[in-house]
Amino acid sequence: MSPVTILPPSMFGVPALRSEDPRFIRGRGRYVENIPIDGALRAIFVRSIMPHARLLGVDLEAARNAPGVIAVYAAVDLSLPPMPPSGNVEGSSGTLEGVFGREVLARDTVRFVGEPFALILAESLAAGEDAVELVQPEYEPLDAVTDVERAAADGAPLLWPARGTNVANAFEIDWDEDVLSGAEIVVEGRFVNQRLAPIPMETNAIAVVPEPDGGVTVWVSTQIPFDVRDDLAEALGLEKAQVRTIAPDVGGGFGAKLQVYPEYLAVAKAAMFAGRPVRWAETRTESMVGLTHGRGQVQHVQIGVRRDGTIVGLRADLLADMGAYPIAAFLPVTTQEMLSGVYAIPRIASRGRSVVTNATPIAPYRGAGRPEATALIERALDLVAGTLDLDPAEVRRRNLIPRDVFPYTTASGTTYDSGDYERALDEALRIADYPGLRAEQATRRARGDHLQLGIGLCTYVEITSFSSKEFGSVEVDPGGGVTVLTGVTPNGQGHETAFAQITAAVLGVPFDTVRVVHSDTGVVPRGQGTWGSRSLQAGGSAVVEQAGKVVEKARRLAAYLLEADEADLEPPADDRFAVRGAPDRSITWAELAAAAADPARLPGDLEPGLVSAGRFRQSSSSFPFGAHVAVVEIDIETGAVRLLRHVAVDDCGRILNPMLVDGQVHGGLAQGIAQALFEEVVFDELGNPLSTTLTTYAMPSAAEFPWFETAHTETPTPTNPLGAKGIGESACIGSTPAVQNAAVDGLRHLGVRHLDLPLSPERVLGAIARAGA
Repeated sequence: MSPVTILPPSMFGVPALRSEDPRFIRGRGRYVENIPIDGALRAIFVRSIMPHARLLGVDLEAARNAPGVIAVYAAVDLSLPPMPPSGNVEGSSGTLEGVFGREVLARDTVRFVGEPFALILAESLAAGEDAVELVQPEYEPLDAVTDVERAAADGAPLLWPARGTNVANAFEIDWDEDVLSGAEIVVEGRFVNQRLAPIPMETNAIAVVPEPDGGVTVWVSTQIPFDVRDDLAEALGLEKAQVRTIAPDVGGGFGAKLQVYPEYLAVAKAAMFAGRPVRWAETRTESMVGLTHGRGQVQHVQIGVRRDGTIVGLRADLLADMGAYPIAAFLPVTTQEMLSGVYAIPRIASRGRSVVTNATPIAPYRGAGRPEATALIERALDLVAGTLDLDPAEVRRRNLIPRDVFPYTTASGTTYDSGDYERALDEALRIADYPGLRAEQATRRARGDHLQLGIGLCTYVEITSFSSKEFGSVEVDPGGGVTVLTGVTPNGQGHETAFAQITAAVLGVPFDTVRVVHSDTGVVPRGQGTWGSRSLQAGGSAVVEQAGKVVEKARRLAAYLLEADEADLEPPADDRFAVRGAPDRSITWAELAAAAADPARLPGDLEPGLVSAGRFRQSSSSFPFGAHVAVVEIDIETGAVRLLRHVAVDDCGRILNPMLVDGQVHGGLAQGIAQALFEEVVFDELGNPLSTTLTTYAMPSAAEFPWFETAHTETPTPTNPLGAKGIGESACIGSTPAVQNAAVDGLRHLGVRHLDLPLSPERVLGAIARAGA
C-alpha cells in the first residue's frame, strides 16, 4: 500500500491556530518595503495621462539633470523585447508579429491611463517624484474606447489598426445548433460582471540587488516567484540559477499578483545598468490603474425551459473586456467550461470574444472566469422562476445534477469529480429558515412597507487546481526538527500552518517542530506558486506523499535498530516509533535522524538521511460547490440596499483545518458581496478612469457586513490523497449572485426584472421608476 493512502484520522478537522499570525500581530511581517537594502535607489515610473495617444516624443533632459536623479530611461534605453499576449490570442504564434505585444515601457503608443513610458532612478523617493514633473511628453491624442460592447462593434477606435479589429480571440461551440428546441418558454437576459480593482493591502513592489557574480537577488510581492525568476533571467540574459527570487510576506494577491509586470523587468534592467540595488513600490493610485483589474464581462443569455421549470437548453454569448493588452484572453474559455453550473442542462451553445479596450489590462481575479459563469446561470434561473412564478429554490431543485451520477460530464464538456448539490442547498435553506423568510417578506409586502425584504439564492460549482503538479520535500534533521519545502507561495491563506499540520500528523511529531519553507527560488528547487485554489490539494498532497516516504524509510531503519520486524512497529506517534506491545522499546525521530546521517549505522540498502523530495501530479481538477442564501433590506424610497444576513454552505471536500477554511470563506464573502453592493471601476466618456483612489472606489470595511453564517458539507474528491478541494475562491463565487438575486427578489413585486451591479441606490431607484412606468 502506498504511504500516501495511510492518513491519520487525527489529521482532519483540527482547528489549529495559524502559526503565522504572531509575527503579523506584532508587526514583524517582512514585506518588500521592510527588507533593509543598503544604498538602494528608488525607481519611479512616468505614466501616461492619456487613455490613447501616439507618443511623438519625450523630453527627459530636465529630469536627468534634476537633483538626486541618477538616471532616466525610455524604452529605447532599456532595449527590452515586448511582452507577449495570452497564449491563445489569435496571431500570438507570430502570424501577426507585434500585434497585442506590450512594450515594457511604451515606445510609440500609450493605450491606457497609467501605462509607464519612462523610468527615473533617484537617490530618494522625493527626488524621483519631483523629477517626474519635469518629464515633457508630446502626445497626439487618439480616439479611445473603454466600453467593451462598443469596442467589439464595427467602426470602433482600434488599439492596433494593423489587426483591423479589437477582438483578440474568439470561439464558438455548437453556436449553430438549435439548443433551445423543445422549450415551452425562452427567457433572455443581458448580464454584466463589472470591472473590479483587486486592492491588496500591499501594493505591487520589487527590489533588485545586483550580486558580485553577475547575478541578482530579487524580493518581489508575487504569487509566482518561479515565473518571475524565469522571466527576469530571460530579460537580463542570465541563467535561472543567477536570479534568486524571494517572495517574502505578501500582503494580498487575489490573482493580481499572478503577473510578471513590465515594471519588474524595467527595474531589474535599470539595476543592472546602475550596478546598484533598486527598489520600487506602487502608490495606491498607481496600483488602482497599474495593477491588473478583474471581471469585466458582458453576457447575452437565452435559456429554454418547460413550464415546470426544467431546463431544455442554454445559449450564452460572452464578451470579455481585456483592457489594453490581452494577457488573459483565456478567461471567457474558463467561463464557458462552467456554464452548466450545478444543473443537468442537456444542451449548451456558446461563443466568446476577448476584446481590447483603452483601460488597465484585465487578468485573473479571485475566481477568474468561474464567478462570471455562476452569475450567468444563477441570474438566468431566477429569471426563469420569475417568469413562471415559481419559487427560486424549487426551480433549482428540479434541475440539480443528482448525487449518484458522478463523475459527471456537462454539456459544455467539463467532467465534475464529485458532488452532492441538493444536500448543500437543503442545509443553506434550513439554516436561513427559508419558509420563515418568505413569510416575513409576504407580510412586509402586504403592509406596503418602504423597507422591503429580498431573499436571494445561489447554488454554485467551480473548478480548482487545473490538473497541476507541485513540489514538496520533507526532511528530519539529527536534532529532531522537521523542514518542509513547498513550491506554493502563500499570500495570506495559512500555508505554513496547514503544511505543518499535515507533516506533524503523518510523522507523529509535535506541530511546533515543523518548519515550512517556501517562496525562495534559492532554497526551494521548483514550484508553481499559488493560484486556482490549488495549494492544499496540490502542495499539501506533495507534502503528504514525501512525508509518507520519509516514514517508510524511518520505519525500516527503526526496525533495523530495534531488531524488530517492521510489521511489529506501531505507526509513529509521540515523536517516536515503538514496538507494538512493548512501548519501552522505542526510538525517537532525533535518534533515527542521527543514525541516518551515519552510513556506518545504516543497513546496506538505505541511503543516508531522512529526506524525500518530489512532485505530486494531480490526476484532474476538483470541483468545490455550495449554496448561499442572502437576505437584504431595500429602502424603496431611497434605493439603499442593506445586507441583513448571509448564509454560506460550502463544500471543499475533506477539511484539514476548519479555522483556515472559515478564514478563506469570510474573505471570499467580503469580496463577493463587495462586488454586488459597492465596487466598480468607472471611466468617463473620454476614457479617463474615475476610480483612482479609495475615496472614489467604494471598497467596504467590516462595518458594512453582517455576521456571516457559515457551514460546510464534506464530499471528498478522488483526485488527490487528501480528498481536498479548493476553498480560496468559492465564497467569492457563490456570494455575488446570491446578493444580486436577493435585491431583484425584493423588488419583483414592483415589476423589477433585473439589476446590474453594483446595487447602488441610483440603479435601484432607476429600476423601480422604469418598472412603474
